[in-house]
Amino acid sequence: MMMSQFFIRRPIFAWVIAIFIILFGLLSIPKLPIARFPSVAPPQVVITATYPGATPKAINDSVVTLIERELSGVKDLLYYSATTDTSGIAQITATFRPGTDPDMAQVNVQNKIKAVEARLPQVVRQQGLLVEASSSGFLMLVSLSSPNGKYSEIDLSDYLVRNAVEELKRVEGVGKVQSFGAEKAMRIWVDPNKLVSYGLSISDVNNAIRYNNVEIAPGRLGDVPSEKGQLITIPLSAQGQLNSVEEFNNISLKGKLSGSSIKLSDVAHVEMGSQAYNFAILQNGKPATAAAIQLSPGANAVKTADGVQAKIEELRANLPEGMQVDIPYNTAPFVKISIEKVIYTLLEAMVLVFIVMYLFLHNVRYTLIPAIVAPIALLGTFAVMLIAGYSINVLTMFGMVLAIGIIVDDAIVVVENVERIMATEGLSPKEATSKAMKEITSPIIGITLVLAAVFLPMAFASGSVGIIYRQFTVTMSVSILFSALLALILTPALCATILKPIDGHHQKKGFFAWFDRTFDKVTTKYEMILVKVIKHSIPMMIAFVVITGLTFAGMKYWPTAFMPEEDQGWFLTTFQLPSDATRERTQNIVQDFEGNLSGKSDIKNNISILGWGFGGAGQNVGVSFTTLKDFDERTTPSSEYANSLNTVMAKSGEGSVMSILPPPIDELGTYSGFSLRLQDKANLGMPALIKAKEQLLEMAAKNEKFYMVWAEGLPEGNSVSLKIDREKLNTLGVNFADVSDIISTSMGSMYINDFPNQGRMQQVIVQVDAKSRMQLEDILNLKVAGASGQLVSLSEVVSPQWSKAPQQYNRYNGRPSLSIAGIPNIGTSSGDAMREMEQLVAKLPKGIGYEWTGISLQEKQSESQIAFLLALSMLVIFLVLAALYESWAIPLSVMLVVPLGIFGAVVAIMSRGMMNDVFFKIGLITIIGLSAKNAILIVEFAKMLREEGMSLIEATVQASKLRLRPILMTSLAFTCGVVPLVIASGASSETQHALGTGVFGGMISATILAIFFVPVFFIFVLGTVEKLFSSKKKTSS
Repeated sequence: MMMSQFFIRRPIFAWVIAIFIILFGLLSIPKLPIARFPSVAPPQVVITATYPGATPKAINDSVVTLIERELSGVKDLLYYSATTDTSGIAQITATFRPGTDPDMAQVNVQNKIKAVEARLPQVVRQQGLLVEASSSGFLMLVSLSSPNGKYSEIDLSDYLVRNAVEELKRVEGVGKVQSFGAEKAMRIWVDPNKLVSYGLSISDVNNAIRYNNVEIAPGRLGDVPSEKGQLITIPLSAQGQLNSVEEFNNISLKGKLSGSSIKLSDVAHVEMGSQAYNFAILQNGKPATAAAIQLSPGANAVKTADGVQAKIEELRANLPEGMQVDIPYNTAPFVKISIEKVIYTLLEAMVLVFIVMYLFLHNVRYTLIPAIVAPIALLGTFAVMLIAGYSINVLTMFGMVLAIGIIVDDAIVVVENVERIMATEGLSPKEATSKAMKEITSPIIGITLVLAAVFLPMAFASGSVGIIYRQFTVTMSVSILFSALLALILTPALCATILKPIDGHHQKKGFFAWFDRTFDKVTTKYEMILVKVIKHSIPMMIAFVVITGLTFAGMKYWPTAFMPEEDQGWFLTTFQLPSDATRERTQNIVQDFEGNLSGKSDIKNNISILGWGFGGAGQNVGVSFTTLKDFDERTTPSSEYANSLNTVMAKSGEGSVMSILPPPIDELGTYSGFSLRLQDKANLGMPALIKAKEQLLEMAAKNEKFYMVWAEGLPEGNSVSLKIDREKLNTLGVNFADVSDIISTSMGSMYINDFPNQGRMQQVIVQVDAKSRMQLEDILNLKVAGASGQLVSLSEVVSPQWSKAPQQYNRYNGRPSLSIAGIPNIGTSSGDAMREMEQLVAKLPKGIGYEWTGISLQEKQSESQIAFLLALSMLVIFLVLAALYESWAIPLSVMLVVPLGIFGAVVAIMSRGMMNDVFFKIGLITIIGLSAKNAILIVEFAKMLREEGMSLIEATVQASKLRLRPILMTSLAFTCGVVPLVIASGASSETQHALGTGVFGGMISATILAIFFVPVFFIFVLGTVEKLFSSKKKTSS
């Protein structure tokens, strides 16, 4: 009470406080990071182990299972999964609870792995274990090409690895740079037939290179301890390492037959080749090399992208003639556009709100007051966001859009009341303000507490959803608290100084006169209806129960989703061929796909990576990133492109090609839809698991609820296992080591050691030349040396066996598992699709279980939490009001309003065919607070009039009539504030619709129904209470 009176007398003091808030706000805005979404995803730490040439099973048994055993005990671990495929790489991904510090998680994982490193195979240790923390999606791709064809792909890749990759890793915010090109290496392609003619084996070649290419450290001449009289000391050096193709060609091999010396060049072709030939890249159909940039968890996308672009500019300046560097794929611009869109929405909302106020108050001075107060409250919020470590993102900005309506409310309530007292009692502005503040301080405090309280329970939500909710709730609660503070400090001071006294003879003319007359008519009409309604309170209560019933029934049966799908301006296409397909076959399909793209005008860029996929690597997979032109330059949404390409590519005989939209939040998986893991929980073995998978996919294919369901990862394929006959080896006197050496060198490649090349150590790799390792016979014809120097054909000691074997081993939480992903059909929500999947999995054989993962796991959590959160919010409001009004009955009459608001929200969303997603749930909570606010305004006044001695009914009708104008004004202001959200288009429009529609519908229904229902509730509840008490009094006397 005292506070507002103090500031009415000292307006400059009020301004000083406001200026401080403005200052802190303006200082903090440039410091706030910008992102599209806060880092919502659970942080991931990826462990990569390389075992060249090993089968998936071998890697799985000797590497993955060991590491997994250690992982189980890491702190805050949510789940972990592992994949191994034929490329000889094992990836184990440990996912932590949202909110875990990614750096700590990485350190914890590294410490755990140290314990087991000694037990891993030597080759794996030699290649090194990589432990990295980064988000799973790609932020951008950087490509290097040679438009005039001057440089080969190998040159480009080597340049990229040497000059760009390390540089890019140093950019702040970059978590990982995945290079798709490999650096150069000394490749030695051995011809087995020539070896035989000289009587040599591959082991001889390997050893000769090993002995000839070594680093020598000869020390110094005259080193201490030295003889007396030695006066100089000189360092010695001897060149032990070879560094050119010529030097490697001249390595001499010992011939068994004659004393003649044989050079390496006689039995092998030596060249500077590439360290690995796993990937090939096509940029708009032309060969190139590329590196993908992944964000470190929690980094600022826009800032990181800018940093990378600056680095690229530096590189561009020093590029050799004939090389060109590009960024063909970049998700950052979408973030920028999204944020800009929301800021426009914020400004539109402000303008609309002020138009509404001008309409009701017909006076620029009155309208100015809320117009000054609202931005100050928002600036205050920015300062708090900086302290709390939040970013400017779509969620916090939407929080502000919703808050604008509420902030202006407080100011409107004050201004409207001052204006009414001045008009009816003819007091001067200062006295009128003083009197108005006495009436209005307690409802303002009430409303603020209720609105701040309603958002608090949301902060208790866990998981990713919790992070999303917190973004909203913190912004909204803080801006509401600021707004109330200003309503008690700045607004009364402004009212007392800016407003002019109203003279009684002043007549309004024109439009405003008409508006006033109409409004008076509406008020009288309202009063008449209200009096009738109050007489029939029982039927009204029945109607209320019906509405409530319908609302909650509707919410139960209504489709849920996690987040709306956005058109992000790009899509992703995955290519998967049969397991035995070569690079050549994959390339044909990719080129077919690119041919389909080139005819379309809206496409800006396309880059394809052959040999790599989000599900695993291999010659038979590939992935394409297609970027579309900006929103204003195209008419077709990205989803239509993806669907039309899917239709065309479905005809492409070979393999499966799927174009999919990116997920709503990049960090939660690589595409939208749902994902689960089938698990072998009873050790039934891989074949049983694969059979169960096929059965599940078959059931899903027949089901109407799915657009498509597929198994992620690589299919199984034919494999040949070589059985080595050890007894025969002994009789022929052949070393087992020689046999294993030959097999791994000829088919796989043998990494011998390193050689210096232009200031960088690069690998020396021996492998049989291509023509001698295409057919099975080629291996069996290889020769090994026996004890007496005779050469033995491998076919004598090795027998091949054909079998079907998985190309990839997947594990989830330490059990063998298969990844299943799917996209719900149009009109089916992801929640429904997930329930349907659960029913299908239940039909599989016993011992096959499942677990939801990624975005689906988060959705499951969000679904289970919301009912509890809504109930908690209502309980909190009830308790706050009970404390404020010192009564259990009054808060009850306020609380009964809530279902009326929810009713409108549900109707609005259903009529637009939208889903019940996270944003709608945030809207719901906002509605709960706002519908209670209208009720508080009426109830507060009714209570006051009742205490002045009016009868219950009289007091209620009078209060409703007095408060009609502020209620309609604030509600209209708020509704207009969300109109821009409802009609948004372009970047992140889906999110805006999801949020705006529910709030819009809820606000309208809450207002229209509340002005009739609240008086009924008040009379009904208080009347009942009074009857009970009076009957008690009678019985006690």
